[in-house]
Amino acid sequence: MFKKLLPILLLCSACATAQTVAVRAGHLVDPAKGTVADNQIILIRDKKIVEVGAKVAIPADAVVVDLSQQWVLPGLVDAHTHITDNTIPSPPGASTEDHTLNTESSGFRTARGLHNADLMVHAGFLALRDVGNNMNFTDVAVEQAVETGWFKGPTIVPAGKIIAPFGGQSHKISPEAGPFWRNEYVDADGPEEIRKAVRMNIYYGAKVIKLVSDNNAYPYSVEEIKAAVTEAHAAGRKVAVHVYGGVSADNVIAGGADSIEHGFDLTDDQLKKMKAQGMFLVGTDFPLEHLAAFGGMVPQLDAQKTADNTIRRLSSANRIGVKMAFGSDVVTELPGENRVDMMFDFLRVWKKAGVSAPDTLRAWTTNGYELLGIAKEQGAIAADLAGDMIAVPENPLVNIDTLRKVDFVMKDGEILRRP
Repeated sequence: MFKKLLPILLLCSACATAQTVAVRAGHLVDPAKGTVADNQIILIRDKKIVEVGAKVAIPADAVVVDLSQQWVLPGLVDAHTHITDNTIPSPPGASTEDHTLNTESSGFRTARGLHNADLMVHAGFLALRDVGNNMNFTDVAVEQAVETGWFKGPTIVPAGKIIAPFGGQSHKISPEAGPFWRNEYVDADGPEEIRKAVRMNIYYGAKVIKLVSDNNAYPYSVEEIKAAVTEAHAAGRKVAVHVYGGVSADNVIAGGADSIEHGFDLTDDQLKKMKAQGMFLVGTDFPLEHLAAFGGMVPQLDAQKTADNTIRRLSSANRIGVKMAFGSDVVTELPGENRVDMMFDFLRVWKKAGVSAPDTLRAWTTNGYELLGIAKEQGAIAADLAGDMIAVPENPLVNIDTLRKVDFVMKDGEILRRP
């Protein structure tokens, strides 16, 4: 029986791998250049784009997708997210992250990550960087499951455990409670401990290294940042550092990190130094309504003041010309919104800060792929790159809010969503 079926199975396999998809793109957007090319044909075969142009011949056996009324562009990128985390309200004065650590298993966290990966890819986010808070490398597990093909999701660049001075991002924990934060953090003080922590993360599958620099009384020094950067770069990994501003930010900039995460209190002088070094800012520019909701979880947070400061810093970074990549840092769901809805809420902040639609689109696409280190594999609609693209009903270079209306998604040559 198997001998009779074998030729059929081989034929079906050959058909599957040889299938060509031809996309008729009415308007092909290049976010890197801020341009649009009309009436383009995009040929995709074996998960990759093989040809793009106005006069490309469509093979007779190709599957044709008509997007002649759509604007086609590379997928979106979230460069700062925590897909397996869910920060929920906890008793007053307690850490919401500590609450999650003590009430959710790593298996449950992995399942949440797969769920959020599915939401994101179908909304047009085709790559993301998970920057920690994932309970014993569940971000790596989600990445492996998606790459294996068991589940649909974006390209995932996982950070594994966050490296931080003793205590991670916890506060006021009793000695009797024990160092439970080590499920998500690596305690590392001094250059040698940091080097070891970097190597451990890479061993367990991290593709980016994340540090927290200013969460306690002893922020990382320039030498400690340099130790992480040197060790990570030697292994082909980039370094992202959680820091708000002040001397801590000075140390991160001088230490040569690849990106500053948050940077809410960065000065113009610090932003100019970042531009000179080509350092990215992933600003996690929260909308006011998100900050107001978080006030129930972080009582000391002044939502309006934080929102105003965020817009000031985002506007300054854009004016100075700092490389920026979008990062949401969404770690919960507000009533009536899922995580993707909340991610698109950030568009309002970028508009209020005066960032143009082309600059916003570049930060949400091209720049993100560059920061993630995957621009040679995906992130543009060009020959020899991954068969990844999305489509929207209006020109995003004019109306950035059209990103909320993604109605076509292709990932690795497979159509996941269509009008």
